Amino acid sequence: MANFSTHGACPSIKNILLLDSEGKRVAVKYYSDDWPTNAAKLAFEKSVFTKTQKTNARTEAEIAMFENNVVIYKFIQDLHFFVTGGDDENELILATVLQGFSDAVALLLRNNIDKREALENLDLILLCLDEIVDGGMILETDASVIEGKVAAHSIDAGAPLSEQTLTQALATAREHLTRSLLK
Repeated sequence: MANFSTHGACPSIKNILLLDSEGKRVAVKYYSDDWPTNAAKLAFEKSVFTKTQKTNARTEAEIAMFENNVVIYKFIQDLHFFVTGGDDENELILATVLQGFSDAVALLLRNNIDKREALENLDLILLCLDEIVDGGMILETDASVIEGKVAAHSIDAGAPLSEQTLTQALATAREHLTRSLLK
């Protein structure tokens, strides 16, 4: 069996982190075995947060090299968004994933991007992560497409039928519009 190197293969994401302004977890997803235990994951999150908290990543994303990884990060209100890839990953691709994630969260939270709102809508944020990356492989980076898929998945079973069909109709219309624009 041949030994293929991963260089030149599909871009890979090691983790996506959403931390609060104190470095505590809001939503995290790991796609790599680089951090095998929960303690190792928490230690990585704490050290990344400590290294980046003094920077001004509010207007645009910043890049840092950390433990042989490229970390792209951005702060919005009291939330800190991080995307990590290997040291050989393309920073622009990682930045695109970060932008897609932060923009999708903004759409899902109706621009009320803060820790309280994020925790109240944690299910939507976790679905958002699932729509962006699966097993480290990037699936989608367009925030409106991500938001549409999450909205379609998360229709509240307790909501009145009329609201459900309206939400479904909007998600379908958005999907058709996206497809027609891409043709």
